[in-house]
Amino acid sequence: QVQLVESGGGSVQAGGSLILSCAASGYTYGNLCMTWFRQAPGKEREWVASMYTGGRSTFYADSVKGRFTIYQDNAKDPVALQMNSLKPEDTAMYYCAADPTCVRLGLVAGYKYWGQGTQVTVSS
Repeated sequence: QVQLVESGGGSVQAGGSLILSCAASGYTYGNLCMTWFRQAPGKEREWVASMYTGGRSTFYADSVKGRFTIYQDNAKDPVALQMNSLKPEDTAMYYCAADPTCVRLGLVAGYKYWGQGTQVTVSS
């Protein structure tokens, strides 16, 4: 059973930066599609960014492109989300999700494994 544990959330002023981390354990079958979603109060869960741990390609929602970076330093390291130039509209609970494939990249239903979430609050 795959377990995902997020960390790094917090409160920051607009224009600031945060780094979220997602540590995965319990998966021994190869690579994973690692993705960050976010959900603001009263809104649907929204896809933010993805990467496949076996490759170099990364994918971003238009709302975060150029400000957020998803990366993994080494194969066994946590997947991180560097968030720069944060805006109040980035305020949300951020969730890490994983699946053996990236076939349904931006869809909540495309992920078998989920973390508990970490809160990000951006004040104006």
